[in-house]
Amino acid sequence: MAQRTKYSIVKNHILDWIKDGTVRPGEKIPPESELVQSFQVSRHTIRQAVGELVNEGYLYREQGSGTYCSHVLPKPEAEVIERFNNGKNIGVITTYMSDYIFPSIIRGIESHLASKGYTLTLSCTDNDVEKERQCLEMMLDRQVDGLIVEPTKSSNHNPNIKYYLELEQQNIPYLMINQYYSQLMPPHLMMDDERGGFLAAEHLINLGHERIMGLFKTDDLQGVYRMRGFLRAFREYNIPLESELIITYTTEELVPSFYDSIGRLFESEDHRPSAAVCYNDQLALSVLDQLRKLRLSVPQDISLVGYDDSVLAVATEVKLTSIIHPKQELGRAAAERIIAAVEKKEAPPSHIYEPELIIRNSTAPFNRLESKSG
Repeated sequence: MAQRTKYSIVKNHILDWIKDGTVRPGEKIPPESELVQSFQVSRHTIRQAVGELVNEGYLYREQGSGTYCSHVLPKPEAEVIERFNNGKNIGVITTYMSDYIFPSIIRGIESHLASKGYTLTLSCTDNDVEKERQCLEMMLDRQVDGLIVEPTKSSNHNPNIKYYLELEQQNIPYLMINQYYSQLMPPHLMMDDERGGFLAAEHLINLGHERIMGLFKTDDLQGVYRMRGFLRAFREYNIPLESELIITYTTEELVPSFYDSIGRLFESEDHRPSAAVCYNDQLALSVLDQLRKLRLSVPQDISLVGYDDSVLAVATEVKLTSIIHPKQELGRAAAERIIAAVEKKEAPPSHIYEPELIIRNSTAPFNRLESKSG
């Protein structure tokens, strides 16, 4: 908890520098070593704070040069954000707006819409179906010409289907990203998440790991499919999988006590898993924090695989092995397809992105001798 407090203080302090002009657009922020000295915190804390500001669009990195203040700063989050000013209006509804990979997706969408002179109306649901209903009603009231939607709790029955049917009746094209509602089978852009879950587990199996924990969010189809691929890898490699090593959770269950319960699963030396596959990089970093509390090292004691290859994957001294999510590319493709659908008065085409595993230093071969001696 203290680590999170320090990280929040650093992040907000740097944000104040940006907002009050201490660091101007295009100027480099102090190097990591200087920030460590100034704030008297660890490199891990600095990297988390700076990494999140990069992900939110306040900072950008130049390889081999440093980290700079962005020229175009993101606008404050609001229930509805409107950008650009033209006759055509594209609505975008996401589950979240200003954290994790979502800013990158939104940047991809808005950069293409801006280049074509389209207005963007942006809102988010916080992965809550009632908020999704409000967003849909607002988009219909504003008579958007097209709509890009990230589904809310896509593995559950959605009570807002009637609004999508109304869009169809009004000949308003819509496209879903990351997942889709199976009841509607709409046009969609998404990852092959089952394949991604398979690749993550297969990588660890090929490194000699057998007791592999899987942690998956199950009120979104991404997590369901990632878990399905994870399980398939064990079947194809004929490795028994212990049921207690499959941990599932929902949006509402992602609270501090959940992370503590994960930590307890690594306490016993006799029954400790040697590796873990996480629903996303965000969860993987939380697991990493729990392992640090137990004085366990990654990958020497536990190998760890994330998902999405977000900025968080390289935010600490442990660089996460992770599955690539196309993020900005997906956003741009969604904007291209919805504009084409609006102009041609036809449904946009779907596309499935093939996953790719990026191997970094969070995974290593299973050391049987070390495991027995531990």
